[in-house]
Amino acid sequence: MTGASHTRSVPPAEANPVRTVQQGKRLRAFLAAEAERLGFCACAVAPAVAEPILRQRLSEFVSLGRHGSMEWLPETLGRRADPQVLWPEARSVVVLAMNYGPDDDPLENHARKDRATISVYARNRDYHDVIKGKMKELAAKFASRAGGDVKVFVDTAPVMEKPLAQAAGLGWIGKHTNLVSRSHGSWIFLSSIFTTVDLGIDKAEIDHCGSCRACLDACPTNAFPAPYQIDARRCISYLTIENKGPIPLEFRKPIGNRVYGCDDCLAVCPWNKYAKSANEAKLIAREDLRSPPLADFLAMDDAAFRAFFSGSPVKRIGRDRFLRNVLIAAGNSADQTLVPACEVLLQDASPLVRGAAIWALSQLAEPGHMQQLSGSLGDEPDDQVKAEWQLALTGSGTPEPAKQDNTGLTR
Repeated sequence: MTGASHTRSVPPAEANPVRTVQQGKRLRAFLAAEAERLGFCACAVAPAVAEPILRQRLSEFVSLGRHGSMEWLPETLGRRADPQVLWPEARSVVVLAMNYGPDDDPLENHARKDRATISVYARNRDYHDVIKGKMKELAAKFASRAGGDVKVFVDTAPVMEKPLAQAAGLGWIGKHTNLVSRSHGSWIFLSSIFTTVDLGIDKAEIDHCGSCRACLDACPTNAFPAPYQIDARRCISYLTIENKGPIPLEFRKPIGNRVYGCDDCLAVCPWNKYAKSANEAKLIAREDLRSPPLADFLAMDDAAFRAFFSGSPVKRIGRDRFLRNVLIAAGNSADQTLVPACEVLLQDASPLVRGAAIWALSQLAEPGHMQQLSGSLGDEPDDQVKAEWQLALTGSGTPEPAKQDNTGLTR
């Protein structure tokens, strides 16, 4: 399944079953009970429509270039902004939440600079795979009982899950642009079942952020131009996951030891005081991903990377992008014992890895040693890697404070 899955097709006469209010309530109660049995922490229903303001906000986000290199956003804007464009026959959207709350403070590992910090959601199995089977089971049982047609979406199709979740009453979109729940804080995965059945609707949630700006102030890279707005190009999650090129200089120091994603804005939310630890075993952190040594990752070739991260969302960015991130963390570690491993990666087959290794060594090694290592400069075929050498040798490996243009993007 790439995004949507037809769980049940129905004859045209059944296509849009009309339900009484009581029938809708009974079906919603059935869905809630089955969802709880399958491990979801919340289930509610929203209408399969979108407010016009959502299209306006998404269009503005894209027009300002804040989506970065995620070209699938402008390409799917029309369908993403309105469920009726995605599937005109849909009448209701069943929105489900699954808790993935950590059993520790994910911010504590930032102080262990010789260790890697991996985002909480990626410390075990890929949540798409965990949720997909449960969603299909729930949708099949619902379709069998209710008639109509259904489609299942798990974060891989053009669906704006967060506005739908707020419309269904599961939470509200916080100032960090993520969903916040009064029961589960910021640690929830969202998925949805679109259906041609009219189920009625649940009461929408209102904003409870008040004057709090903890998430905005916690961001290491100032990725929030204003409350409720994000510039993905400045977000560490985007930079370490979606970004396919070198990490821009201005963000290398702020990234610290974050090698895959960032949880800072989520972790500081005061509503997390009501959050609970995940109870789905496949979403509980693997012990070897809670605070893994950077040295272990620096030694990984492609086969070792694929084996270690088998079944993990980390695997999808590939070994080269992951090593790029690890090398940035190594450069921020002040750990001289990592120098030999970084030197080996100067000869890596990937220009992305070689360039990051140069920056890491420019932070860890003595200037004289960098001059000695630069003997390989003449053999370097990649212009970007040559530019990294130039920066390292001229003492420009640490970026100057950046200027901002009128979009909020630093230049």
